[in-house]
Amino acid sequence: MRALLRALSPGWTSLRQLAPGVAIAIVLAVLAKIMAEGVAHGAVGLPKIPLSPVMYAVLLGMLWRNTLGVPAWTTEGLNWAMHRLLRTGIALVGLRLTLSGATAIAATALPVALGCLATALIAGTLIARLLHVPKRLGILLAIGTAVCGCTAVVAMSPVIRARHAETAFAVTCVVLFGCTAMLFYPWVAGHFFAASPVHAGIFLGTAIHDTSQVIGSALIYSQQAGAPDALAAASVAKLLRNLSIAILIPVAAWLTQREEASAAGDAAPLERTSVAKLVPFFVLAFIFFIFVRTAGDSVFHVGAAAASGGAGAGAPMWQAVMGAGQTASDLFLICGMTAVGLSVSFTDMWRIGWRPLAAGFAIATLVGVCSLLLTLAMLHFT
Repeated sequence: MRALLRALSPGWTSLRQLAPGVAIAIVLAVLAKIMAEGVAHGAVGLPKIPLSPVMYAVLLGMLWRNTLGVPAWTTEGLNWAMHRLLRTGIALVGLRLTLSGATAIAATALPVALGCLATALIAGTLIARLLHVPKRLGILLAIGTAVCGCTAVVAMSPVIRARHAETAFAVTCVVLFGCTAMLFYPWVAGHFFAASPVHAGIFLGTAIHDTSQVIGSALIYSQQAGAPDALAAASVAKLLRNLSIAILIPVAAWLTQREEASAAGDAAPLERTSVAKLVPFFVLAFIFFIFVRTAGDSVFHVGAAAASGGAGAGAPMWQAVMGAGQTASDLFLICGMTAVGLSVSFTDMWRIGWRPLAAGFAIATLVGVCSLLLTLAMLHFT
């Protein structure tokens, strides 16, 4: 018995070290979700605005860090939430995707999504050099704007060896500029695409950063214009962008390792690098869950068959499992992003300077303009 207790004691010690930081992240995440739901339903007389719980989570974490401070004894738990818990949430995002989910409007949405992706990556590199922004921070700003907001920033950060301050600043820019676009772009869509809700949705799905921001913006437009098709189109366009993370992260990992090996004057490490090290496990899990969702929907006839009354007998149970996985993903992401917010120090951000903020604004603006022009072109020439 004593031997068993001695064997278990390191685990209990680790649990005790993780618990305080994880508890703070969970409490603030729950509060963020309550605040988001309250504002969305017009609590205490506020206007009904669907804002992302991630935004509240990051802001609450930042407020806590820069007022009350973060004790050293919470650091280990917060790091665990910011890395392992958050990566689990990212992997579970794959349950939202199917291989055929974007085919209905892919012919229109894909060129726009690719154009915006290329614009963000190229502009991010050039603007970062022009404003003398650190290379890794420029990559995070570009990838967050191009792909899927905060999730892409946090997923890319460990791959390119970015510092916590750089990650936090990139997340802050994504939240700041993405939420601004979420509230402003529905009016732009209404002006340019009033006759085509599908194209309005494609514009919103390719011009705004985070998935929750895209959905919030599309909901605003759909409610104002009475056009539910815009929400579906925005969702498909955003999912097309999200899929690119499965390609960009392995490529970034390979380029980073090649650069490090070149700087060290030895190319041998690249030859010995395993696939597991080159491609992070959570990225493989993300792709795996996409196939799980696709296979499950096919087996239980979920989707088109369900709409026509032909769903399989196990479809309700399968949908419940997928719903639970997506709920868990949301909770893990919010907790992880709370931990990211708790790592944001205004002192560190001040040290970074105004240049990255200007770079983030410029990249976000260029992507929005690119999305608008390409969507207008698809509207008039297809």
